[in-house]
Amino acid sequence: MLEAFTFIGDRFLRSFYRLGEATLLSLRIATELPRIWSVREEVVAQMMKVGIGSLPLVAVTSLFTGMVVAVQTSYQISDYVPPIFIAAALCNSVIIELGPVLTALVMSGRVGASITAELGTMRVTEQIDAMESMALDPVKYLLLPRLVAGLVMMPVIVTFGCVIAIAGGYVMCLFYLNMSSHTFFLGMRQFLYPYDVFSGLFKSLVFGGTVSMVGNYYGFCTAEGAEGVGRATTQSVVTNCLLILMLDYILAVLLFPTH
Repeated sequence: MLEAFTFIGDRFLRSFYRLGEATLLSLRIATELPRIWSVREEVVAQMMKVGIGSLPLVAVTSLFTGMVVAVQTSYQISDYVPPIFIAAALCNSVIIELGPVLTALVMSGRVGASITAELGTMRVTEQIDAMESMALDPVKYLLLPRLVAGLVMMPVIVTFGCVIAIAGGYVMCLFYLNMSSHTFFLGMRQFLYPYDVFSGLFKSLVFGGTVSMVGNYYGFCTAEGAEGVGRATTQSVVTNCLLILMLDYILAVLLFPTH
C-alpha cells in the first residue's frame, strides 16, 4: 500500500514539474515572437509540412465523419422533426464540435508525434547541443516555427475538413435520405450563425497551439537515447489527446454558456 501511494505521489509531483517546465518553455518561445520574420523560411516549410501534408488524411476522416453524422442524425430524429433539422444538426455539429476536435486528434497523431520524434532525435544525437554551442538559439530556430505553423494552419485545415464533412453529409442526404438540395441548404442557412463559425475556428486555433506546443516540449526535453524518443512520442500523443478533450469541455462552457 505504501509503495502504491509513493508511486502516485511521485507521478503527481512529476506532472507538476512537467507543467512548470512546459510553461517556462512556452514563455521562452513567446519572447522570440517579435523575431519571427528572421525564421520566415522555416515557418513556411513547417506550414507546408503541417498543412499540405495533412490534407489527404483530414479529407478522408472528415468525409466519412460527415456521412456517418448524416445517417445517424436521420436515424435518431427523422421520425420526430422535419428533414430541414437534419441538415442543421449536421452542419452545426461538424462546425462547432466534430470538425475541430476530430481534426485536432488526427493532427496530434500525425503532426504532434512527428514534431516530438524529430526534435527528440535531434536532442539525443546532440544536434541541439551543437546549435547552442554555436550561439544559435534552438527555441528560435526549431520550436518557434513549429508553433507558429500549428497556430496558422490548424484553422485552415479545420475549415477544409468541415467543408469536406458537410459535402459528405450533403451527398448522403441527397442520395440516401432523399432530401432535396433546397431543404438541405435552407436548414444550413437558417440555423447556422456566424458565432458558431467563430467558435469552431477559435477552438481550432487553441488546439493547433496545443498540438504544436506539446510536441515541442516532449521533443525538446527528450533524454535516454532511442528509447527516450519512443517514450516521448507516445507521451506526446497521449497528452495531446487528453488536453484536446479537456480544453474542448472548457471552451464549450466558456463559448456556449447556458445562462
